[in-house]
Amino acid sequence: MTVSAEDYLAVVTETIGRVAASQREAVGRAADLIAEAVRADGVVHAFGTGHSEALAMEIAGRAGGLVPTNRIALRDLVLLGGEPADRLGPMLERDPSVAHRLYELAPVRPTDVFVLASNSGVNGAMVEFASLVKERGHGLVAITSAQHSGRMTSRHPSGRKLGDLADVVLDNGAPYGDATLPLPDGGAVGAVSSITAALLAQQVTVEVVARLLAAGERPPVYLSANIPDGDAHNTELEARYAGRIRRGS
Repeated sequence: MTVSAEDYLAVVTETIGRVAASQREAVGRAADLIAEAVRADGVVHAFGTGHSEALAMEIAGRAGGLVPTNRIALRDLVLLGGEPADRLGPMLERDPSVAHRLYELAPVRPTDVFVLASNSGVNGAMVEFASLVKERGHGLVAITSAQHSGRMTSRHPSGRKLGDLADVVLDNGAPYGDATLPLPDGGAVGAVSSITAALLAQQVTVEVVARLLAAGERPPVYLSANIPDGDAHNTELEARYAGRIRRGS
């Protein structure tokens, strides 16, 4: 295989097809879990670290997405928790202790459900956060790479990984190391996990909406803020969840 945009497109296309086919049943189970929470006036909390934060952004606060969604991020420790900015750094996602503070800072209610994304599924903060979510009785959907996670040793003291704790696991289909096109002297280029995770997030969202429609309910879905009446529509729906969903951090 050569290194080119065309080769990368071919790999992405194949991976998307494989993920779509293999995760169909799991997408449905994730949608069932989330739809049940939304119908019970719950909120979907999405959390990812590193590039997996893109998954949280895909779920929370975008056009065509569910309004009752909230994005959790490591920087909440600074922006909401008052910790110094130098607390943030690439190693923070490996620290299990930050999970409890992040949960405390989130506007969580018992009916809420969580979607957590980690390609490796082994970092301490994510595994501890998943453990806490389950201890508190919330539903949990995980998006991870089965191949990558399967070849890793957990960085959490329990030895568990994200996929061990979730009610539903969605495999993003990314290879070990995430990148797909081998380089002549080692390494690879062309990561896919963000693309396939976004696909899975959108598939789950669409299936949640389908379930709400089937139940005769009006789904609380965002319009683009950049079309006429988008702001008014979104503000009206967001008011139902005042104090429970955050935007802009």
